[in-house]
Amino acid sequence: MPTPEKTPPPGWFRALLEKELQPWLTLSDDQIRQLWEHYEVLLRWNERINLTSIPPGEEMVIRHFCESLFFAAHLPVAPPGTSILDMGSGAGFPGVPLAILRPDLRITLLESHQRKAVFLRESTRGLPNISVLARRAESVSGRFDLLVSRGVDARDVLKSIPRLASKVGLMLGQDDFSVIQSAADIAWSVPVQLPWGDRRLCVFGEVPRGT
Repeated sequence: MPTPEKTPPPGWFRALLEKELQPWLTLSDDQIRQLWEHYEVLLRWNERINLTSIPPGEEMVIRHFCESLFFAAHLPVAPPGTSILDMGSGAGFPGVPLAILRPDLRITLLESHQRKAVFLRESTRGLPNISVLARRAESVSGRFDLLVSRGVDARDVLKSIPRLASKVGLMLGQDDFSVIQSAADIAWSVPVQLPWGDRRLCVFGEVPRGT
């Protein structure tokens, strides 16, 4: 099937990103174009496989793109070359917007669902700082500087700490965070509430030195 011709970002897409994210970050024209390209590929693939149940338009942009960019803007200090594993990346969130906002970071999208992994490879062809692993977390070897996740049960994510990374960043509900907050081997930062309702948080944690 021929690849559809790429279209420039429409005005509503640019205006929505700028309005919703203005207090925290500024996107370049090239970054907005890359985000729009991911959005377009997501819409096409979502007709064939279930990547998201959120309808196209403003809600999808806010819930997937704005939330992921907000999360990326609140990362702890991450110098160039920092390696990040996005566990259970699914439709590419938060990993793809994170890679677009921070092209100096090395992002690995981990997705065990084979067709979703194919989508991730297709949708990130133009992003050289992204790689895709189509396997389960238990079979991943090597170490990363930071493990992030949005769509995986936080308790399952923490099972990979500190084997895969000593630092973790999560997007999750307040109730879900209360379940893991007392994890004795993780020192948590003060949670940051996402500004779009639903009592959702960004939170970062680290295994204390000497643990």
